[in-house]
Amino acid sequence: MAAPRTHEHEIAVVGARAAGAATAMLAARLGHDVVVVDRALFPSDTLSTHSISRSGVVQLHRWGLLDEVVASGAPAIREVAFHTPEGSLQRTVKESAGVDFLVAPRRHMLDTIVAEAAEASGATLRLGVTVTGLRCDAAGRVIGVSGRDLDGVPVEIDAAVVVGADGLRSGVARAAGAGVAESRGPTGTTFYAYYHGPTWPGIEFFVSDGALAGIFPTHGGEACIWMCVPAATGRAARRRAGSVPDAFDRLLAQHAPALAERLSTARRTSPVRTATRLPNQVREAWGPGWVLVGDALYFRDPITGHGISDAYRDAELLAWALDEGLRDRRGLGPALDRYRRQADEARREIFDITCELGQFPPPGRFVNLQRQLSMAIETEAAALASRPVPGHDRLAVA
Repeated sequence: MAAPRTHEHEIAVVGARAAGAATAMLAARLGHDVVVVDRALFPSDTLSTHSISRSGVVQLHRWGLLDEVVASGAPAIREVAFHTPEGSLQRTVKESAGVDFLVAPRRHMLDTIVAEAAEASGATLRLGVTVTGLRCDAAGRVIGVSGRDLDGVPVEIDAAVVVGADGLRSGVARAAGAGVAESRGPTGTTFYAYYHGPTWPGIEFFVSDGALAGIFPTHGGEACIWMCVPAATGRAARRRAGSVPDAFDRLLAQHAPALAERLSTARRTSPVRTATRLPNQVREAWGPGWVLVGDALYFRDPITGHGISDAYRDAELLAWALDEGLRDRRGLGPALDRYRRQADEARREIFDITCELGQFPPPGRFVNLQRQLSMAIETEAAALASRPVPGHDRLAVA
């Protein structure tokens, strides 16, 4: 067997998608030696909530990446429509917190842009590396990761801190023994697919009793068409239909007939993807030599579509904490505990709203919760826009 190739860095980030690439980019801009690894080769797709709320768009703008996302072909979305049994409401996306449009880019485009920005900021990007475990010292402190590259050659990475940004089923969290600090249980089922055909003027939501469907315009004149239903509804639809695509079509016809009619002239350009009984949970955030971010730390039902924005917000909180902790003679502990408290506080209101929406209350209450969600996102976006940007001086020079 080949001898392991050992590399040493200050920070090793496992996972190069939304939270991981953003954390690596920002920590590198703050002057740290960062490596970010991912088993995937980019560009590649991943299961996603897809649309980015205003707070996430604000982050891309602050970090100097929003223009590149739009240049990749993601349309600037300036209209949002909300359809309920009582009628429809349309609004224009007004300027707030420095942005006046939303985006819903495909993940193979978005994740590549942020990962390449991390590399351009000085982080080492290592794709095609599968992390198989954590390396610990005699006292049990995490001191790095072990893995293998695409050729099967063993890889060892030494680091002062390992960041687990490897998703809901995080191997870092499992190996570190990170427990679940808060659990609200699983809720619904989500279906989505991409369609090409009619024009997509903006984001649209379709509310019915026991379902939420929507349209997110994206690259190439396509749109992501999605539907969230209670888990029991999703299971029953799949049993009756016999296949996921047929179940999706029947649910759209039942709960969003106006949308289903528009899709009759469209062409489905992807398989129908589905996710069910996803947890609403928060894991323990950190321990000796390790810390979690993104879905590895906090996962919620996709019904509010806030996952990417959560990841970008927490990535920035973590980058500042890593910078402080690595420069502090007291070590990382106080800074990482402050990160935990800040992330807990930042997510609280939207997490509560998400969990209640995931119970699919009657349409009137559902609409009121959506209004609360919109106000919470605007508040979050304004708070993010007021903060200093990590590595701003280096970004300005570049």
